[in-house]
Amino acid sequence: MLKYRKIHTYVTALIIALGVAACRVPSMVSDADHAVIPENYKNVQIKDTVNSGKVPWKEYFTDLNLNALIDSALKNNQELNISLLEMQMSQNEIRARKGEYLPSLGIGAGAGVEKSARYTRNGALEATTDIQPGEEFPEPLQDYMVGAYASWEIDVWKKLRNAKKAAVSRYLASVEGKNFVMTNLIAEVANSYYELLALDNQLEIVQNNIVILNNALRAVRQQKEATMVTELAVRKFEAEVYKTKSLQFDLQQEIVEVENRINFLTGRYGQPIQRDSKGFSDLLPQAVLSGIPAQLLENRPDVKQAEQELMAAKIDIKVAKAQFYPSLGISAGIGFQAFNPEFLIQSPQSLLYNLAGDLMAPLVNRNAIKAMYYNANARQIQAVFEYEQTVLNAYIDVANQLAKVNNLEQSYDLKSKQVQALSESIDISISLFRSARADYMEVLMTQRDALEAKVELIETKKQQMNAMVDIYHALGGGWR
Repeated sequence: MLKYRKIHTYVTALIIALGVAACRVPSMVSDADHAVIPENYKNVQIKDTVNSGKVPWKEYFTDLNLNALIDSALKNNQELNISLLEMQMSQNEIRARKGEYLPSLGIGAGAGVEKSARYTRNGALEATTDIQPGEEFPEPLQDYMVGAYASWEIDVWKKLRNAKKAAVSRYLASVEGKNFVMTNLIAEVANSYYELLALDNQLEIVQNNIVILNNALRAVRQQKEATMVTELAVRKFEAEVYKTKSLQFDLQQEIVEVENRINFLTGRYGQPIQRDSKGFSDLLPQAVLSGIPAQLLENRPDVKQAEQELMAAKIDIKVAKAQFYPSLGISAGIGFQAFNPEFLIQSPQSLLYNLAGDLMAPLVNRNAIKAMYYNANARQIQAVFEYEQTVLNAYIDVANQLAKVNNLEQSYDLKSKQVQALSESIDISISLFRSARADYMEVLMTQRDALEAKVELIETKKQQMNAMVDIYHALGGGWR
C-alpha cells in the first residue's frame, strides 16, 4: 500500500512539474517608445485649437458643381465600395471570434446497416445475444440514431476573448481605412476639378493669343509689301502662329484626360463635366486654420487606423501567450440509438449520453507556439514604428502645405504684376514696330513672354486651389 502511495505521489509531482513547464513563457522584447508630437507647427507661432479639418466637405467647398461631383464619387467610386466590403468582412470576423468562446450546440441523426461475419468477435456476440421470445436478431444489423451534442472550450486565460478584441480593433481600423479612402477621394476629385478649370482658362488664353498673333502676322505682311521688313519676319510670325495653335490641341487633349479622370473617380463612363470656368483667376482659396499637431491624432483617419492596428497587435501577443497555458474543454452528448426504429424512443434501453472534460497543455516541441509568440511580438513592434511613421508623415504633410499656401500667395501676386507689365508691353511693341522704331523680333518675343506669363499665372492659381485642397486633406478633413 505504501508503495502505491509513493508511485501516486511521484506521478502527481511529475504532472505538476510538466504543467509548470508548459506554462513557462519565453521572455518578450519590449516595444519602442512612442515619439512625442510637437506642440506647434514650424513657423506657426500662434496656438489655436480651431482646426479646418473638422469642417464638413460640403461647407468647405462652396462650388456647387464640385460638390455634386464629390457626392457622386462618394456613392459610385469602386475603390470606396471595395473598402466598404472590407469593413463588412472585418465585422464578420468579429462574429466568428465571438462564436469561438461560446458553447457549440448541434443536433444530428443517422442510419446505417452492418453485417458482421459469424466467426468474428462481433458476429459471435450477435449470435449469443438474448432477445425477447418471438423475435429474431436482425441480419444484417441496422443502426438508427438521433441526438444532440455540445462542446465548449472554457476561456480560462481569455485567449478567445482577446482574439475577439483584436478582431474588433481590426474592424475599427478598417472603418478608418474607409474614411481615409474618402478623404483621398474628395481631395482627388477637387484637385482634378480645379485642374480642369485651369486648363479651360489656359485654352482661352491661347485662343486669344492666336487672334493677336494673326493680327500681328497681317501687319508684318503689310510691312513686307511696303518693303519695310523681309520675308524672314513673315516666316517667323507664321511659325509662332503654328506653334501656338499646336499648343491649343495639347490643352484640349489634357482637358479630355482630366474629364475622363473625374468620370472614373465618380464611377461613370465618359460624359461632360458641369463647370463654370469664368472667374477662375479671381477665386480666393478658403482660409485654413491648422489648429495644433495633437489634433491630427483625432482627425487623420490614417493615424487612427495605425493606432487601431497597433492595439490589435498588442492584443495578439496576449493571444499567442495563452497558447502556452493548458486549455480546458467540455463535451457532452445525449440521444437515442437502436437497431430497430420501434425501439428508438424506448428509454432507458435506447438512451445514450456522454460527458467528458479534457485538460491539454503543450509539453515538448513547443517551437511552433514559440514562433507564433515571437512573431506576434515582432508585429507589435512593427506596428509601433508604423504608427510613429504615420504620425510623423501627417505632421510633415501639414507643415509642407502650410508653407506652400503662404509661398504661393506671394508668388501669385508677383506673377500678376508680371502679366500686367507684359500685357502693356504688347501694345507698346506693336506701335513701335509699325513706326519702324522696334524690330519684329522684339514684338515676337514680347508676345511669347506674355503668353507664357499668363499661362504660368493660371498654373499658379491652380496650385493655390490645390494647396487649399491638400491642406484640408492633410488636416484629416472630408470623412465627417
